[in-house]
Amino acid sequence: MNKPDKIHDLVIVGAGPAALTAAIYTAREDIDTTLYEKAIVGGLAATTDWIDNFPGYREGVSGIRFAEEVQAQAERFGAKIDFGDVQKLTKNDNAIELTVDGEPVYAKSVLVATGSDHKKLGVPGEAEYHSRGVHYCATCDGAFYSGKRIAVVGGGNSGVQEAIFLTRFADHIDLLVRSELKADRVLIKQLESMSDKITVHTNVAVDEITAVDDKVDGVAITRKSTDKKDKILVDGVFVFIGLLPNTDFLQDSEVELDESGFVLANTRLETSVPGVFVAGDVRSDSVKQVVSAAGDGAVVALSIREYLAEAK
Repeated sequence: MNKPDKIHDLVIVGAGPAALTAAIYTAREDIDTTLYEKAIVGGLAATTDWIDNFPGYREGVSGIRFAEEVQAQAERFGAKIDFGDVQKLTKNDNAIELTVDGEPVYAKSVLVATGSDHKKLGVPGEAEYHSRGVHYCATCDGAFYSGKRIAVVGGGNSGVQEAIFLTRFADHIDLLVRSELKADRVLIKQLESMSDKITVHTNVAVDEITAVDDKVDGVAITRKSTDKKDKILVDGVFVFIGLLPNTDFLQDSEVELDESGFVLANTRLETSVPGVFVAGDVRSDSVKQVVSAAGDGAVVALSIREYLAEAK
């Protein structure tokens, strides 16, 4: 490959909290930083109705306002945010090549910060009431259901853990499990000790999330052992059936992924490909919180700075 005319110091794939935090650090040090985002600046955080647990916002902050402020901060230091779908990553001799909307873009270093997306039930009412009665983060949104009744969908570790956590707020929780509980035994024991607060429904299929006057009022289910239709009255629904990493564009690259498709990295957040880094929810073993994603962004920015300095 001939040397391209334009090679960015850093291209960041994604524009969520990890990406924007990294951009604040790198752009502030005059590292040429361009971000490509294919959906919404701020990522999943921007679609969250209210963020109540990020340091510095003692009254909380709306997800969209938080995203706007972090974006403005990154742009103040010179980071450039473009909309584009990154479809492929290839390591060449002279640079890392990204295919963005079918066109090549070249960089000395790349940060993968594409985040993850919640697995969806795919039933009526789920998309319509996202963040308005349907949620995917107990830590973020559980406090809004103090004294109310909620449903939690999911029978693995995350579903059971979040149901237990949500007992801090809700009066009662209906845990809806598609087949049988698959959580660790220690969690199941803890769940059994909370039968006064959590009712477990196994072998149920969620058919619809229902609403009255534009407010979620229940979950329509089928009890699979009898094919009986039923409705459980709740004020909100929390779905914990897994996460899907946004790593399709890495499938033909040499970047190593774990068995679930999340990006593997060392403590410096370097991937298996020199010059390619990772941060945020797309990283294997990340804790999937806004504040930890921002922390990843700071850590990886320092690693990128050192990499670029050594590459000169």
